[in-house]
Amino acid sequence: MNLAQTVMDRCDELATCSEEEGRLTRPFASDSMRRAHKHVRKWMRQAGMTVTRDNVGNLRGRYEGSGTRTLLLGSHLDSVRDAGKYDGPLGVMVAIAAVQKLHDAGERLPFALEVLAFADEEGLRFGSTYLGSRSVAGRLGEDDLRRTDGDGVTMAEAIRRFGGDPTTIADDRWSGERPLGYVEVHIEQGPVLEKLGLPVGVVSAIAGQSRFEITFTGEAGHAGTVPMGHRRDALVVASWFVDGVRARAENTEGMVATVGRLEVRPGAANVIPGEVFLTLDVRSAHDEDRRLACDELLGFASKIAEHKKVGVAINPVSERAAVACSPSITGLLRQARGEGAVEVPSGAGHDAVYMSEITDIGMLFVRCKGGISHNPAESVETEDVAVAIDVLGRFMELLARE
Repeated sequence: MNLAQTVMDRCDELATCSEEEGRLTRPFASDSMRRAHKHVRKWMRQAGMTVTRDNVGNLRGRYEGSGTRTLLLGSHLDSVRDAGKYDGPLGVMVAIAAVQKLHDAGERLPFALEVLAFADEEGLRFGSTYLGSRSVAGRLGEDDLRRTDGDGVTMAEAIRRFGGDPTTIADDRWSGERPLGYVEVHIEQGPVLEKLGLPVGVVSAIAGQSRFEITFTGEAGHAGTVPMGHRRDALVVASWFVDGVRARAENTEGMVATVGRLEVRPGAANVIPGEVFLTLDVRSAHDEDRRLACDELLGFASKIAEHKKVGVAINPVSERAAVACSPSITGLLRQARGEGAVEVPSGAGHDAVYMSEITDIGMLFVRCKGGISHNPAESVETEDVAVAIDVLGRFMELLARE
């Protein structure tokens, strides 16, 4: 069996499990997720795994070993709206392929393998990310279960309709002996590996992230009658801020900062903008750099607002510290890759963030064309997938020797 081609074919098949005709949209606890589970459950069983589903909707495939410890592998099955085929599912399919290779050879390791196909990482339906891995880490609470989707359905009800029991969600938490580790294969979602001409890279750390909502409030007025010197134009101030965000991030190596949403009100061609709402997202693998940049940018927002006699309101939305990958797991992944092994940081968040609360983590990135992700144009090469399967297999062999 050509395992790499099988992985590619399975990603194609999962891409047909969508809520929308003509594009891939697979939210948490949806009919399309139910169809995806049917496929993944079958593939896990073919690889010799026993398969269960927990309350939140994670599929768990277990391949027993000769010892009591467990190595966790996995990624997520949900998607953003109008997604590509590989963000999430590729990691699940590579993990299943690595287990399939052992099963076909009749081999067992001195530890069990458990493949976790997480129910939600992207947060498309309920606006709350990492539902699957948070549940395994015991970090899903009552506030989450009360969240509602666009149709007013609570998360608790969605879980119930999907076959889980929201009242026993605590049972999803990992309760066995501390796992040996968690390893996640994922597309890079960036251009570094492509520029280096390398099929895979070992992840060194997952960047910390800060998010804010900022509103500049000036005064709307007639575009033809208010002199320029008398205007309190909220969009002018917002534009200065956006440019300042770009400049600040460019001056710190490894930092990225983004204004991803911008709403201008009242939004008429002949009215001076009276209010602008925007979002700020700052990320870095170095928490001190990130916090310093946030402090400076929020101070800058207040300063330019005061200068132009415009109000500013800042709402902190979320903050997540950087997560370093385990030196021991990273070292074994580098050894498994051999010559040409490189370490790269991850600017995107992954389920490994919450899995780090219960065990050591490691990640392996697979090169993607143009670094494009969260887009139907996502593309990986079969040859690179073959390398990822091989590296994961060698990693498990090295871990078994230890």
